[in-house]
Amino acid sequence: MMLPFSAVLKKIALGSLLIAASAAVLLYSDLGSRTGSSARGSSSGCPLRLAIVQQTSTPVLDDGIRGALIALKERGYVDGGRIVIHRYNAQGDIATANAIAREVTTGDSDLIFTASTISLQTVANANRFATPPRRHVFAIVSDPYNVGVGVSPQNHLIHPPYMTGLGNLAPVEDIFRLAKQMFPPLKTVGLVWDPSEANSVITTKLGRKVCASMGITLVEANAENSTMVGVAAASLLARGVQAIWVSPDLTVSHGLSVIVSQAKVAKIPVFVSTPGDTTTGSLFDLGANYVSIGRVAGGLVADVLDGRDPARVPVENIMPITLHLNRLVLKGLRDRWQFPDSVVQRADVIVDETGKHVRNSPPPAADAAAKPAAPAQPANTK
Repeated sequence: MMLPFSAVLKKIALGSLLIAASAAVLLYSDLGSRTGSSARGSSSGCPLRLAIVQQTSTPVLDDGIRGALIALKERGYVDGGRIVIHRYNAQGDIATANAIAREVTTGDSDLIFTASTISLQTVANANRFATPPRRHVFAIVSDPYNVGVGVSPQNHLIHPPYMTGLGNLAPVEDIFRLAKQMFPPLKTVGLVWDPSEANSVITTKLGRKVCASMGITLVEANAENSTMVGVAAASLLARGVQAIWVSPDLTVSHGLSVIVSQAKVAKIPVFVSTPGDTTTGSLFDLGANYVSIGRVAGGLVADVLDGRDPARVPVENIMPITLHLNRLVLKGLRDRWQFPDSVVQRADVIVDETGKHVRNSPPPAADAAAKPAAPAQPANTK
């Protein structure tokens, strides 16, 4: 028997009401994952979830993360308190890095902090497919403007709205000018580098340009993994280089001790763009104070956790420079390298027969953030 038209309308209305009620229940149950930190961090009192991702373990990356954790603590973000920290390390393996990126961008992280260019690239790529994308702050990256993550080299406010961070381009020209001051006849410098690392490609191109302008021949050898570093260094020594430069290359940094050992036998110096807390046997190290960079980055992470919009934060190049000199290396060199007084006065750390002396304290995070270095140059230098 056919129902009256009014009864049909009542059934339709009742069905629509039930559907709407069910949808409301589902939306409410998903409220936490959609509102993220605003729900957990403010009204609910639940700790925020921070994922820290690094590509490998090196003094540079470890120092940067240590600085970030110091800054977070100063802002009241301590693991087990206002935040829960999950740390990920790809141990230098790109497949592992991609798997980590997928995990942190599809999981329950309120914010992802990455250290290294490769970690930036893998997380940024995975985040493009996340629903919604996770907020992302990056640091310890030579040139974020030219590694394919959507950061404009012309306008540093143009980047994915959920991502921001710091560039840290090494002072390549400065390091070669220092080498020339210490040994004016310098004509040939060797470089071991990994062509699969975007940051290494960028600094190598910059190194070529700088050396050409200064009348220095940059002799290159490739090492696509740490076991090849020694072979590559030996090939440079066989070609008669007068010194070896170690750029901010993660692969080569794992073999730094091998390079230094071979150079010592050949009685030539090594100079490094990634100063650390430990003495490596290099003649001098000129580059970023990575603890200070980490502190700036940690302050930015805290800002975003507090509610600052990443879309409104420009990606600037921050470079708090530090210089380490090792007088002990001078005695074993075949050529007459010297530390001019002007260079000694500039040094933050000096190693000599009596030990390691820290002369200048690293700049505080606020000072480093207030004085950004010049913007990174595009990577297509010849």
